[in-house]
Amino acid sequence: MSLAERLSERLRLMRFGIIGAAAAAIHYLTVVALVELAGVAPLHANIGAFAVAFWCSYFGHRHWTFSDRRGGSALAAFFKFLVTALLGFLLNQWLFYLLLTYLRLPYFISLAIVMVIVATSTYLLSRLWAFRTERTEHTEDLL
Repeated sequence: MSLAERLSERLRLMRFGIIGAAAAAIHYLTVVALVELAGVAPLHANIGAFAVAFWCSYFGHRHWTFSDRRGGSALAAFFKFLVTALLGFLLNQWLFYLLLTYLRLPYFISLAIVMVIVATSTYLLSRLWAFRTERTEHTEDLL
């Protein structure tokens, strides 16, 4: 990997972190608001929070984090990202359930732990699949 590619990847990782932190903050604050203000159970609040934070995450990553990888279909990228996000959410919800049920940690601590764990898998799936450009070596040789 060249120096330019390494720098580009570090910049992408930084952008992912910024968008991810914004989406995570929206998710986290939405859960807390639903639990504390509306009396919604934490696991149910987590579902609503995912639905809200998804859009921040998708548009931020599509138009900033992975903007250099927009050669393909926007609709295909959306559905790939949706699948990526849903897989991340399923992992999130499962781990959240386990921490709440078996470790009996407070919901706001459990959610913070889970969100850190899930962020890594979401980045890797986004980078390697959802926003991956379809280039072959033969195509690159022609350019």
